[in-house]
Amino acid sequence: MMHECLTCGNLQRVYFGLRSVIDRGVITGIQHSADAPTNARRAIDFEPRILELLEGRLVRRTHGPYQPLTNATVERKLRNLLCANGHSDSTITELARMAGGALKEQFCFTLITAEGRREKRVLRVVSLESIVETCRHREAEVLAALVSEFPVVTVRFVDGDGLHLGQPGVITSFVPGVTKPPNSEQVVSGVGTVFTAEWRARLAPQFIANLCQLHALDWRAKHLPHFAAPIHFPTQAALWQVNWWSKVWHDDALAPDPLLTFAECWMRENLPSCAAPVLLHGDYRTGNFMFDPDHGSITAILDWELAQIGDFHEELGWIMQRLFAGAADGGNVYVCNLMTREDFICDYQRVSGRQVNRRTLAFYEILNAYKCAVMNLGTGAGIAARGNNHQDSLLSFMASVGHTFKGEIARLLAEELDP
Repeated sequence: MMHECLTCGNLQRVYFGLRSVIDRGVITGIQHSADAPTNARRAIDFEPRILELLEGRLVRRTHGPYQPLTNATVERKLRNLLCANGHSDSTITELARMAGGALKEQFCFTLITAEGRREKRVLRVVSLESIVETCRHREAEVLAALVSEFPVVTVRFVDGDGLHLGQPGVITSFVPGVTKPPNSEQVVSGVGTVFTAEWRARLAPQFIANLCQLHALDWRAKHLPHFAAPIHFPTQAALWQVNWWSKVWHDDALAPDPLLTFAECWMRENLPSCAAPVLLHGDYRTGNFMFDPDHGSITAILDWELAQIGDFHEELGWIMQRLFAGAADGGNVYVCNLMTREDFICDYQRVSGRQVNRRTLAFYEILNAYKCAVMNLGTGAGIAARGNNHQDSLLSFMASVGHTFKGEIARLLAEELDP
């Protein structure tokens, strides 16, 4: 297939790298900056809202197991939220569970207003635990900031703390479209989606254009009170990410893993600088955008819960993960099954006017593979064992995929460790 396993050569190079880390006693060392905090403070330097979310989930996970919502329960919760927002005269009809939603439970329904208007809506609420901890306030804020400039859904109601729904949730408009070409095979979260040459020609330019437009946005001019920007020293954007995901691994790991330990140490020693952070989607890829099945125009970019302010290389590294890729001629792969790796980088540079630093991109490819290994081998497996999510069987299956990401980590680190 497209993924490489933990080959002997990769393992050997990583093993000797790990030995050197152990011999030197490196635990939290990183590249130095005149404005960077001391070593003792670096390991606890987090984006404040992210740290709050990570601490809160450790308390919530003890309240399980989680029971998936029934339609009757959802309707009752919706009425609570609507009444609290002055819509007690509205009627809820055609309530149905939506497919997908590894992070949240999703339902669509039709709201009939007191004036008789029929408005199709989507409700997204969190389970007791998710494979990634996210914030409904942040999701609603970024959608509100982008709705006039990007193809995104409109937020109608937000209950960021679960005061009325009983659990955090958001209600948005419904946007028509598909996430894969008609008559395609069923896939999980966009992974394995196949585009023909015709579909690639339609979608790839829009995919690049929307991404570059997002990264060009002046996030300072937007109202994003639940976000913070890594602007206090040059390596803070990368450090926040390493601290975030290493904390998740330390909190969730079912067993120690030398490769992930080495990857964390390597990243801490090789943090790249970021002079101009941008607004990132956080999960920009095939499966997270919808398009018109007849004309191919992108109708909505979905799933903004991982949006953050950071290095644009992080977004590119996520998009280029092989899990989201497809087979191409000549043994290459198509990034998100849309274009080759080099075409993607060149087109991004041409449209955005930014220059991609290959070393920085390599760092973030390792970081993103590390994230996914942590999500699947640590968080997802633990959630499934505790029964704290509505898709326990999917999370159990995805735990095995974590070893694919370990293979990617070994491959990428081996390339960086080669003289």
